Amino acid sequence: MRKGLDMGRTDNDTWDLASSVGATATMVAAARAIATNSDDPLIDDPFAEPLVRAVGVDFFTRWATGELSADGVDDDDAGWSLQRMTDLMAARTRYFDQFFHDATKAGLRQAVILASGLDARSYRLPWPSGMTVFEIDQPQVIEFKTTTLAGLGALPIADMRAVPIDLRQDWPARLRQAGFDAEQPTAWIAEGLLAFLPPDAQDKLLDSVTALSAAGSRLATETVADTTHLDAGGAKEAMRKLTQGWRGHGFDVDIWDLGYHGDRNDVAKYLERHGWQSVGTTMAQMLTVNGLPPIPRHHKDEISFADNCYYSSILK
Repeated sequence: MRKGLDMGRTDNDTWDLASSVGATATMVAAARAIATNSDDPLIDDPFAEPLVRAVGVDFFTRWATGELSADGVDDDDAGWSLQRMTDLMAARTRYFDQFFHDATKAGLRQAVILASGLDARSYRLPWPSGMTVFEIDQPQVIEFKTTTLAGLGALPIADMRAVPIDLRQDWPARLRQAGFDAEQPTAWIAEGLLAFLPPDAQDKLLDSVTALSAAGSRLATETVADTTHLDAGGAKEAMRKLTQGWRGHGFDVDIWDLGYHGDRNDVAKYLERHGWQSVGTTMAQMLTVNGLPPIPRHHKDEISFADNCYYSSILK
């Protein structure tokens, strides 16, 4: 297994897809690979497995390819497990895929994927003619994904324009340089991103999206459950216990340490003050709609991903 998984956050830190926050992108892709290869798949991401293989983290590779069975790792009653992660990512992926489908059906022809990671939507969604998709992420992540997909002979269906920049830098300027048209309505997604930003950085990101958005633009966001009422030490320990079975197979990262905890603005209320109207759906609702089992909760300091909320917002 490649080293580098167990890294906490620091100001101006960087990462590849085997370390820190980047490793979560690989974890998500592994879950999408398993979901895609299931008997009755909710999603179809043929690029997930080869991308995970290329990253080279042994735990994720064995999981994505089916060599590592959830039955041999998971506690059946745990709220966080390989199987539950697969269910969560299947439901989440389906939500954001549908968001883009609805946006293009409404006539939008410009999209931006914030912190794109190993997201291969530019290559796998049935984009309409004239569609431009901008993908923003760390330079190392962008280079790895585009090079790997090119090596597989994959071609983007949309006009895909990579924007290799850290979101803590002046990404709006770089986005414009890549050909982004702020006069045109845009479909934005922030999937698996906001929890990894400090509260003030979340606000700054939403401010930038608003400033770049013409009327009729759409934004889909994932917001995590409020953790301000939790004992930080207890919550971290609860998360470690939930992933204990994973550690025995080489997974060595404290997920709790990768996020930023504490008070932050409610995304829907914040966006409303800036002219957006939002509709929210919880992960619990998404699991039910997709016929997936609910997530149990056993510890008072346990973070329940069932409480994560997904907002689809429109700028009026």
